[in-house]
Amino acid sequence: MSNKAHLKKLVFAGCRELGLDQDTRRDLQLVACNKASMTDMSEADLLKVVDALKEKGFRPQKGGRRPTASRADVRFCHVLWKLLFEAGEAKVKGAKGLNAFIRARFETKWVAVPIDIDAMDDWAKINDVVEALKSWCDRAGVELDK
Repeated sequence: MSNKAHLKKLVFAGCRELGLDQDTRRDLQLVACNKASMTDMSEADLLKVVDALKEKGFRPQKGGRRPTASRADVRFCHVLWKLLFEAGEAKVKGAKGLNAFIRARFETKWVAVPIDIDAMDDWAKINDVVEALKSWCDRAGVELDK
């Protein structure tokens, strides 16, 4: 992928993160480099737009991946979820699907359900998630290396 294509993706990601619609994005582009269309922009122009997005609070993730969870038990939840997704059991890939599963499964059991599993630090709740995922794997016939 060319650097220009990468910068365009970064602009779209920034707008999505900041909740900017197409008209607002074009206005921002006009202010940043006097061009409304990214097709007309050079790499330098695109960099100006990315900088303008950063000034508004956009924080691009390095490597395009989520940071690794700090707790091993939380990482294990991610591994189990990936196995279920690859087996066709889970319909939504990654942390988005795992977080939705946790909300649906534990919303009535727990007083508060975290927005993101990676923010969980209560070992008992994390263990509940691990056991629920392991049970689902067993029911679905998903093999876990033991």
